[in-house]
Amino acid sequence: MAQVYVRAPTKTRSSARFRAPLWIDALVFIAFIGLAYGLVGAASRWARPLTPNGSIDLSPWSLPRYAGLSTMRMAIAYILSLVFSIAYARIAVANRRAERVMIPILDILQSVPILSFLPGVVLALVALFPHSQIGLELAAIVLIFTSQAWNLAFSFHQSLTTIPKELSDAATIYRLNFWQRFTRLELPFGTIPLVWNSMMSWAGGWFFLMAAEQLTLGKQSFQLPGLGSYLQVAANAGNTGALLLGLGTLIVVIVLMDRFVWRPLIAWSDRFKVESTAGAAAPESLVLRELGRSRLINWIGRHVALPLGQRLDRILGQGPARSGAGETAAVPGERQAFRRVAGWLLLGLAGLALLLAIVDALRLFVQVTPGEWGQIGVAAGATLLRAAIALALAVLWTVPVGVAIGFSPKWSQRAQPLVQIFASIPALAIFPALLVFFLKIPGGLNIASVALMLLGTQWYVLFNVIAGTMAIPEDLREAAVVYKLRGWRRWRFLIIPAIFPFLLTGMITATGGAWNASIVSEYVTFGGHTYTTVGLGATIASSAGSGRYALLLAATVTMAAVVVTVNRLFWRRLYRIAEQRYHLD
Repeated sequence: MAQVYVRAPTKTRSSARFRAPLWIDALVFIAFIGLAYGLVGAASRWARPLTPNGSIDLSPWSLPRYAGLSTMRMAIAYILSLVFSIAYARIAVANRRAERVMIPILDILQSVPILSFLPGVVLALVALFPHSQIGLELAAIVLIFTSQAWNLAFSFHQSLTTIPKELSDAATIYRLNFWQRFTRLELPFGTIPLVWNSMMSWAGGWFFLMAAEQLTLGKQSFQLPGLGSYLQVAANAGNTGALLLGLGTLIVVIVLMDRFVWRPLIAWSDRFKVESTAGAAAPESLVLRELGRSRLINWIGRHVALPLGQRLDRILGQGPARSGAGETAAVPGERQAFRRVAGWLLLGLAGLALLLAIVDALRLFVQVTPGEWGQIGVAAGATLLRAAIALALAVLWTVPVGVAIGFSPKWSQRAQPLVQIFASIPALAIFPALLVFFLKIPGGLNIASVALMLLGTQWYVLFNVIAGTMAIPEDLREAAVVYKLRGWRRWRFLIIPAIFPFLLTGMITATGGAWNASIVSEYVTFGGHTYTTVGLGATIASSAGSGRYALLLAATVTMAAVVVTVNRLFWRRLYRIAEQRYHLD
């Protein structure tokens, strides 16, 4: 039976002779102090009075502070995204009836552009905190959250639906309850794709950072100090020097994140590969190795993390055992009745909220003329065609490149930071330069919009393909060598079946990213001129800028309807194939 193979810890972690030098503990302590100081400083900034049209200093000396503020917003949004994604996917898998509703909702949420969220989010949070910056900061974090969460949720949902049947049966035989099943099976099995999709979600946050930190509602503009607003102001002012300094700072932050966060996480997550033999070569991280020898980290692990984990196991590990995936053992009648009443109550409240939302939407829909509905239909077809072309181009190059990187730990170490850099560069910062070129060739903005969609979609596919390739068990790779599978036969019988669920997740999230990127690719303001092409993105961007909320809602609902229809008729059928045929059983 396949098992979750855990690599044995190296001797340096257990032998006192190989303790890390004191300066490593000093660096860890300084990092903790710096983090605490940054959080206190950010909290004091949040409490300042609300100041629309805040000025952004383009001097190089402001960049470290702006980088820290943007990274803090990204980190808060990422933590919220991770918690939401794990809980959402787990609930969907545990209840198949709920899954039929929750996954289409996720399809809608990942495809709704950030500009459609922006007016309501900013207005609501600014009204909630009218005398401080808290509302604006929370609005930026929520908007960054919308560019991170859906990818993680799809990734963890895919992991839960492709757990090998023998591992699921073993969890049932040993009568693992909800908490035990989650911590011993589900979370470890989903760790590798979660780590790689976390990098993609983090890069997606950088991608839309400029829109999240520069919030505009009609004639009123709100700017938050950060790298995104710095790049936006530099681009609008045509200050090439400041723009290059901002991009250089962003690259430095990405490289530091890769070295001190993502590479250690990749090396740590390799222990959760589902295989029956140890891999020939595992990802390595100098930072992870040294942190494992740190006295301070080990003390925190022994006296804080371990007791906390044991306490959680004692509290949450006492529930009823699971009789199968998503099914509980017999529950007392009173508890069942209480759950049934609570479920119907929540369903009724959700239905009431939905009814009120539909009534408000209908009031706006009647303001949209038949001619405008016809234009929306044509725009939807144009954007759908561009998104399909961008996705096809993305798959053509990311699958072979991702498989090559995933099969080679050496290339993975070298290519990982480069991929993160290219995936994280905000499109709005480089698109004006691309636009100047594309406007000179036939096709103009139509080709340029496909190119920008490609910039926003290809990385979702690449990161998932790399994760899927790295998760291929070593014994399957050895079997392919023994049976002399080469060329197309190797792709047909090993690579494509192994990466198919990951590739499918990447393509679904990439499609949502393409629809989201349409708002900046089909409606571009550059050099005092506005360039537009037919598409739903252009309709949403123009209506949001002019305050035509009825047309904005109609275009957004149309986009969501098209995405859900495509997902239900095409992607979900492929998902069922992945669940039924491509398990590691």
